[in-house]
Amino acid sequence: MRGKMKFGLNIPTRLVFGAGELKNLHSIPLPGHRALVVVSSGTAMKTHGYLDTLLDQLRQSGIEAEVFDRALSNPIKGHVMDGAAVCQQCGCDFVIGLGGGSSIDTAKAIAITVGMGGGDFWKYVRGGTGGGQPVTKALPIVAIPSTAGTGTEVDPWGVITNEDTNEKIGFGTPLIFPHTAIVDPELMLTVPPILTAYQGFDAFFHAAEGYISQAHTPISDLYALEAIRLLYKYLPVAVADGNNMWARIKVAWASTLAGMVESTSCCTGEHALEHAMSAYFPKLPHGAGLIAISAAYFKTFKNDSMKRYMKMAEKMRQVKSARPSDFLDALEVMKRSCNVDNIRLSDWGITMADFERFADNAIATGSAMLDLDPRFLNKEQLINIYMESYK
Repeated sequence: MRGKMKFGLNIPTRLVFGAGELKNLHSIPLPGHRALVVVSSGTAMKTHGYLDTLLDQLRQSGIEAEVFDRALSNPIKGHVMDGAAVCQQCGCDFVIGLGGGSSIDTAKAIAITVGMGGGDFWKYVRGGTGGGQPVTKALPIVAIPSTAGTGTEVDPWGVITNEDTNEKIGFGTPLIFPHTAIVDPELMLTVPPILTAYQGFDAFFHAAEGYISQAHTPISDLYALEAIRLLYKYLPVAVADGNNMWARIKVAWASTLAGMVESTSCCTGEHALEHAMSAYFPKLPHGAGLIAISAAYFKTFKNDSMKRYMKMAEKMRQVKSARPSDFLDALEVMKRSCNVDNIRLSDWGITMADFERFADNAIATGSAMLDLDPRFLNKEQLINIYMESYK
């Protein structure tokens, strides 16, 4: 309605962006004296020296640190609880997430659990079997991403899977906006091409979903369209040549912008549908799942968001758009240019018999995102998206 535009903006995270900035961490005021450093169970942070660099920077700052190295690519509640126990036992007063979104999301969940005095993290999760209890305190968080995808370094959200109930649910509170985010594209030079693509498309869909979401704002629109433009232009370059520093910088900035979209708008049903898949099949990379269902998902709304689809297409192709399908065509070109245009869900063990439970799971755990779709989709329509996407 004209004259009724209202929105707010509050992204309190201090952002430090640039190649080599991790080595300047000692010059940045940090929010505590003893840190729990959360990294993944993989070897990348240690092998490439990123963890040692961080620990050296903390020593220069006079900050002690404990390392918790069990975060999974789809982080689970059990490891949140284990990390929270270590954090409490060692008297850590802030948490650092170093690595992909999984490490930072695990750090955020630990920060809530310890800040609230311990107990079961799941009681603070809304949706599904979560307890929905309010969060009134969390430890400060420092986010240092080594991937360009989630944007969680500048948003108040995280995603954790309850491995006992097969529920992958987003959680959030303004209290888990990171205190400081160090986005250093040098840390991303070692990401393999296929993971660069998966992560970059996650950022792309954060932006695209946030742009068509019913929660979009004038601020989120600005962030989203620039992220979409940058990713369409530079993600294929970063996939083809991971050592291209300029492409890495541009993709990293686009991912952070997409995180800002998450802070000022919200994801939609595409993410709810993917969370349901990787809740049951945790080895399915989040970005791969999103790519697999993206054509069917976005096709569903092309006549509901015509002008927005055309605007996204114009940002991607840098030419005037004549129809909403131009966005769908550009999306397919982008997938082909990143070599992710033939993802087969069956390769991860998914069968068509899984679709009904996926849809039920998405409705039970992701209704807040489904409600922000351009129009309501019933269970049958959600199943149809899975059907159309299946290979």
